[in-house]
Parts: sequence; structure tokens; C-alpha cells
Amino acid sequence: MDLDHKIRGIVKQHMGRGTRLGFPTANLDIILDVADGVYLALAEIDGKEYPSLAFSGTAKTFGDTEKLFEVYIFDWEKDLYGHEIAVDLIKRIRDVTKFKDAQELIEQMKKDEEFARDFFGLPSRT
Repeated sequence: MDLDHKIRGIVKQHMGRGTRLGFPTANLDIILDVADGVYLALAEIDGKEYPSLAFSGTAKTFGDTEKLFEVYIFDWEKDLYGHEIAVDLIKRIRDVTKFKDAQELIEQMKKDEEFARDFFGLPSRT
């Protein structure tokens, strides 16, 4: 099922966990009314769209209770803190899952990214 959700928000600093796991994310300071899960997405920054993965929900693997909305923008290396970005959710690809540890989560995130890169016609991550 395709979605039609454009989300706008200001990128806020969070815990930096995504960066430590190898998947730096832009955390948006918003309250979101979409189903929890991982989504194929397009992030719009300064009028240009970038293929991405988005996460809505709680980080169950780490025992978090705060609901997050964060976006992993492929091959993005610039600081976005304080910038407004827009995110189009294209398709929900999986539920939020509690993994046994960070390594198991990283392995799933790699699979999610490869699936998304294939969907968008992008080369594999190097």
C-alpha cells in the first residue's frame, strides 16, 4: 500500500545512537500520527529530494519509551540540526521489532537499506 504523508519538522539533536550504529539519522521534533514502522521515504532538503528510510515508533531494542520519528538519508554527510526538512512516506516495509541486541538490529538495518536502495535504483552502500 502506498502512502501519501508529507511530514515537516525541525531536525533536533537526540542521542546520536544512529550515528554510532552506522546509520546517522535526522530526528524530527514532531508528533506523528502514522503507524509505527520502517518506511521507504523521500527527504526534501532545500527543494531537492533524497532517497531515505524513515522510522516511526519506540526503539524497543534499547528499552526506550519515547516515540521517535527519524530519517536516514542515504549518502548524506552534512549537519541538519535546526533545519526544517519535509519527508514523504512512500511505503511501510516492516513493523518495529525488538532485536536481541544492537548487532542484530544493525544487520536488519543493512537489509532494509539494501531493499530501499534497490527500490530507488541506487547502488549498494560502499
